Amino acid sequence: MSVVVDENLVRKLIAAQFPRWAGRAIARWPSGGTVNAMFRLGDDLAVRLPLTKSGAKDVALEQTWLPRIAPRLPTPIPEVLGAGVPADGYPWPWSVYRRLPGENPRPEALGSPVPLAGDLAEFVLAMRRVPPGSALAHRGGPLATLDAETRSAIRSLRAIPEEDVDCDTVLALWEEALRVPAWEEAPVWLHADLMPGNLLVDGGRLSAVIDFGCMGAGDPACDLFPAWNLLPADARGAFREALRVDDATWNRGRGRTLSQALIALPYYRTNEAMAGNARHVIRAVLDEAGRE
Repeated sequence: MSVVVDENLVRKLIAAQFPRWAGRAIARWPSGGTVNAMFRLGDDLAVRLPLTKSGAKDVALEQTWLPRIAPRLPTPIPEVLGAGVPADGYPWPWSVYRRLPGENPRPEALGSPVPLAGDLAEFVLAMRRVPPGSALAHRGGPLATLDAETRSAIRSLRAIPEEDVDCDTVLALWEEALRVPAWEEAPVWLHADLMPGNLLVDGGRLSAVIDFGCMGAGDPACDLFPAWNLLPADARGAFREALRVDDATWNRGRGRTLSQALIALPYYRTNEAMAGNARHVIRAVLDEAGRE
C-alpha cells in the first residue's frame, strides 16, 4: 500500500483527533529513518507515523511499554501524549510525543566519548533490569538466524567494487562469530536498535534514547551495537568494562553489529545516514579484529 505522508495529512489528523493542538506549526523532521515519518508539532511536540504496515506494530508496542519502563530508566525516553487512530486515508495507528532535547551523535564528532560510553552502559544495564515481556526482540534470537541474509549481503557487496569492502575478511569474521557459544541464560529486556539515529546527545552526553520499535527479550549482545556503530576504541573499552561483557557475548555483539551493517550497506546505498554508518561499522570491526 502506498501512502502519502506529508504536512497536510498530519494537519488533518491532528485537527480531527487532537483539536487542542490544531493550528500549531507542522514541519517534516529530517531523518535518515525508513520505517517512520517524523514531524515537528509546534515547539515541544513530535508526530510519528509509520510508513509501512510492518512498522505499524511498533506503535502499539511503544504505547504499551514506554510508560511502564520510563520510571526504571536513567535516560529520558519518548512520552506518548496522544494515541492516534487510522483516518483520512491513513491506515495505521500513530502517536504524538513530547519532543526530547539533543541531536543525533556522529562518530567523528563526539565531544565526550568515554563519558558517553558510561551513559550508554548505564542505560543498557537499566534495560536489562526491567522484567522482560514475552515478545522476542527484533534480532534477539540466535546469531545463526542472520546467516543467510548476511551471506547474501556479502555476495551483493562483492558485486559493488566501489564500496571497497574486504569481503573475504568480513566473511571470515562472520563465520568466526557463528562459532561463538550462543546465549543460554534467561533472555533480558533489550532496546535492540541502539543506532546513532536512535540516540540523542546534548553537551556530549546521552540526553535521550528513542525509537523502541525493536524492543523485546533476547541475547544481551543485541544492545552492544554502540561499541562499533558509534564509539571510538578507547570509549568502546570503557563501554565493555562498564557492562562487564564476557568474550562470547562481546564477539556475538560484534558479529550482530557487523551483520546489520553488511545487510544495510547494499540496501541503503542511497541513504546517506544509513549507508554512512554501515561503512563506519565495517571499518571499526575490521580495525578491532586486526588489532587482536
